[in-house]
Amino acid sequence: MQGIEPAVEWLRRQGHRVIYTPSSCWHSPARGIFQAFPYHQLISPSDEELRQVFRRGRALALRYSAPLTSPVGKLSYHVVYANPVYRLDQVSRQSRQNVCKGMAYADIEPISFTRLAGREGWALRQETLVRQGRIKAESEAWWERLCLSAEGLPGFEAWGASHGGKLVAALVAFRTGDCILMAYQQSLTAHMRFGVNNALAFVFTQEALARPGVKKLFYGLESLDASWEVDEFKLRMGYSLETVRQRVVFHPALRPLLKPATFAALNYLGGRVFRNPKILKAAGMVRFYLEGSRPLSQQEPPARRFQH
Repeated sequence: MQGIEPAVEWLRRQGHRVIYTPSSCWHSPARGIFQAFPYHQLISPSDEELRQVFRRGRALALRYSAPLTSPVGKLSYHVVYANPVYRLDQVSRQSRQNVCKGMAYADIEPISFTRLAGREGWALRQETLVRQGRIKAESEAWWERLCLSAEGLPGFEAWGASHGGKLVAALVAFRTGDCILMAYQQSLTAHMRFGVNNALAFVFTQEALARPGVKKLFYGLESLDASWEVDEFKLRMGYSLETVRQRVVFHPALRPLLKPATFAALNYLGGRVFRNPKILKAAGMVRFYLEGSRPLSQQEPPARRFQH
């Protein structure tokens, strides 16, 4: 069974700092920020453990997912699939049509990380960022490093959908224990109408669940700043919401500054003035922190936002 060490090595190859504590491994996706890893785990670290990460990492803020029974944290979710069988009749009607269309349109198979790291793969990633309104969030050099860092590591894989020999969609996944995490999925906008994203997700999910020892697929957690439509696609593909509490903890020196007005200012500056994804991420961290300090009875259930 694949352990966590290959995934930690992937992080280190990318230049992330890594800290181990009794309940988790923590990595630094951004300067001053540490997040518990792997992302699907639910932990309940002690206050002393959190202080240890603040000290050793010289961190400004920490982020992790906790059980629903945790006394603090934003009412949130993970997108998962935990059934042993995955069939076409388990996805929505529209998605089912798109899966069939995509499988007829594209060849879906494993690809090399070297191919995904190149211009062909970056074009997929870049167009995905444009659709999500996160144009400046990532760079070509960052994408190349992320992909090549996974080359040769046990449990890591890239899958692609190709049409006429051209890569039109791809995903990156890795395994830790009995769970496979689908970390990145991207596609060319012009080919989305042919169902390539649906077909790629469906074929990979079926193939992954057939592997010995795999009990769960993790398709992501509630984002700090991305639109909910990204996760709605996953729900239409038959995945479900696992309710958790996502907790953001700021350094004690910063806490007196964190108020609703702080979130409003950061959100305005990041979205309207500078159009800066980093500022929007910071706004999301503040929002999660503020909402997470409220009682559960005063927080909106995650499933409600997906109801039409």
